[in-house]
Amino acid sequence: MTTIETQKSSASASAPKQASPSPSFRRWGRRNPFLRYGLPMISLTVFGALGLSQLLQGSKDIAKVKDDQEWEIIETRKALSRTGPVDAYKPKNTSIEDELKAMEGKVDINSYEYKKIPKLNESKSN
Repeated sequence: MTTIETQKSSASASAPKQASPSPSFRRWGRRNPFLRYGLPMISLTVFGALGLSQLLQGSKDIAKVKDDQEWEIIETRKALSRTGPVDAYKPKNTSIEDELKAMEGKVDINSYEYKKIPKLNESKSN
């Protein structure tokens, strides 16, 4: 029995020990709570915001490409320009004076009659 015990003790003595973290490293969390709680929280917030911005920018880029492709399809099918069908819209050259004359022809400001606007209380009592 003595030979087995000596073999076990010599095997355990010859096995390399795992390097344990230094005691000062363990105390960082107790001495500086910022390193234990604050730094991970701030880094998570910053990296999360950066990740979300990348995802949103990617979706915007995809939507823009899809919109451009749809516009190209419509443009080739209906021969549209950016303002509508080609040669379909020709604005008239009108002036303010012409509009005033047209409005004066429609409305006669010299013949009018007064009409009383009913109040809320009067309409309910009648």
